[in-house]
Amino acid sequence: MIRIAGTQSTVAQATRPLARMTVSFSALEPPTNAIAIQGLRKEYRARHRSEPKVALHGIDLKIERGEFFGLLGPNGAGKSTLINILAGLVIKTSGSAQVWGNDIDRASRQARASIGVVPQELMIDPFFTPREALDLQAGYYGVPRSERRTDEILAAVGLTDMADAYARTLSGGMRRRLMVAKAMVHSPPVLVLDEPTAGVDVELRKQLWGYVRELNASGTTVLLTTHYLEEAEQLCDRIAIIHHGDLIACDSTVALLRQLDQKTLTIVLAEDIDRIPSTLANFDVELQPYRRLLIHYRPSHTQIGVILAAVQSSGLTILDLTTEESDLEDVFIELTRSHDAGGKAA
Repeated sequence: MIRIAGTQSTVAQATRPLARMTVSFSALEPPTNAIAIQGLRKEYRARHRSEPKVALHGIDLKIERGEFFGLLGPNGAGKSTLINILAGLVIKTSGSAQVWGNDIDRASRQARASIGVVPQELMIDPFFTPREALDLQAGYYGVPRSERRTDEILAAVGLTDMADAYARTLSGGMRRRLMVAKAMVHSPPVLVLDEPTAGVDVELRKQLWGYVRELNASGTTVLLTTHYLEEAEQLCDRIAIIHHGDLIACDSTVALLRQLDQKTLTIVLAEDIDRIPSTLANFDVELQPYRRLLIHYRPSHTQIGVILAAVQSSGLTILDLTTEESDLEDVFIELTRSHDAGGKAA
């Protein structure tokens, strides 16, 4: 919950706009969509004889309240531009966007108070300790001292031992975690994580995701951008993919993984063979070293039992077998390549 003091003076309001509102998210009727974007377009004007650059081409996107949502795309796809528009750091060219039911133009202060953003860039004051940085950030949002969760957040991101050290002495990974902590100080209903685990070691990454999962389970909507696609696959309920400023896919993680409809069956044989048996001529088979057969098939068209029967009918003995399904990386590559080739996204 965020409590922010009432308005006193025009000058103070201009200098600390977020700290002059009273907002209690728990007391408000929660919106159906935590984020609602319609026709969002951003065009950067030409500079130094260069052509204008369109970063977003009329994006339509809705993220439901309580979702763990992934926003993926190659470098320069438009992900950070979209996030910065939501955070009030970039001015959109056209379209509309709402954060927690607040229009980013007509209710900009409420929209900004509803969102916590962890940017890609490391922005810290080297002369503040992590504890001081979190208290200062909480003060910007008008969080009373009695309601601040500084120690809890520092523990969640693994910075308790460095809580009173100058930020300039922190390692790169620690500075990244401090950025995550600063976004959490006002308990925003929407948390945006833009590459939050870049430069963070495996153990602390697990600790961070454990805390973010708890936040999500308690009702916080999480929007994640990451280049670690296995993280997105494990964490996200739904995923959208942006490429060259276009939204080329948006679906549940399970549905996206089913799009390729591809599996690979690896069979280890008891016998040495030098050619693919004729009984497997109708399948996509690769002969591999160490008595292995790799068989690529589409589960919607071919049952694995049919393949195994064809292997056994050739007189071969199966010692072991494994199956491998398409992962999110395969889907991502296929969709972006299709878009580059002019194909229509699903």
